[in-house]
Amino acid sequence: MNSTELRRHLRAPNGHDDATPPWRLSLWDFALAFYARPGIEAACLTLQDGAGLDVNALLWACWLDAHDLTPEAELANDDHPLWTELRAWQREITLPLRRQRRALKKQALANPAIAELRETIKHAELLSEREALARLEAIASAGQGIRPLGEGDPGLARRLGAWLPAPTFPHLRALCRLQARLDPPTPSD
Repeated sequence: MNSTELRRHLRAPNGHDDATPPWRLSLWDFALAFYARPGIEAACLTLQDGAGLDVNALLWACWLDAHDLTPEAELANDDHPLWTELRAWQREITLPLRRQRRALKKQALANPAIAELRETIKHAELLSEREALARLEAIASAGQGIRPLGEGDPGLARRLGAWLPAPTFPHLRALCRLQARLDPPTPSD
């Protein structure tokens, strides 16, 4: 699949509603909708805080899976330039904002001015996450390191398991939750 075919495949509609399938949403819109599903936030935070995985990378992989795409094997390597750049963005921009937001949590409960400051930092953190997702979507749209899923490919949880430095049961369970919630069964299933 060349970059033109991928861009056509990934092109999102101008607007969407709850009936829009996940494979038609931009990465940002997909991430917001998917993260709001029951159990996804907890699974992502387990993988972020317990295994050191990047939530944006996880959401990107889920979005690709919804498009029947997957990262090439070389993207699983921790030293790939994509991850080096993404880690630098997270380390220099997103993580300091997250630390500041978390540090103000207790004080914000007792002080409305600090609560307002914390909300401002939270918004900046969210914008930083949005930028990271925009960069990942641009890479996918360009076709860099992306390929269609094949019949012989393992499920999403197993593919993402390769990203874990030291798999543990809670981490594997969180990956399975991501996979299960990606395309939840309909009431008729």
